Amino acid sequence: MKEKLLNLLNNSYSPYSNFKVACIVVTKDNKEFVGVNVENSSYGATICAERNAILSAISNGYKKHDFEKLYVMCDSLKISTCCMVCRQVILEFFEKDKEIICMNKLGESKTFLVSDLCPYPFDSEDLK
Repeated sequence: MKEKLLNLLNNSYSPYSNFKVACIVVTKDNKEFVGVNVENSSYGATICAERNAILSAISNGYKKHDFEKLYVMCDSLKISTCCMVCRQVILEFFEKDKEIICMNKLGESKTFLVSDLCPYPFDSEDLK
């Protein structure tokens, strides 16, 4: 997965932050969907790699709980985790026991469960 993510970093459009991010989501039937961060001069219009990959899978017919793992790599020596907006989207579509693997550009990684990244979720139960 490391090499795929390293190559995918080249597709990032990040002229403002110069912080490239690549993501691959794996579905339970072992299909892979990719995403990169795509920035905009209006920062609110920027989309993160994680959401890009998840929404690509949804656009291709996958549904809530069809996801197995998410790999994300930042073009940095630091292993970064997903932003809070991405965590909320991950929480929406992934089961809480699924793995999120965060990597730096060297391929060093830390693995988290969704429940680790979202210990106090806001989910559909809060809307009742």
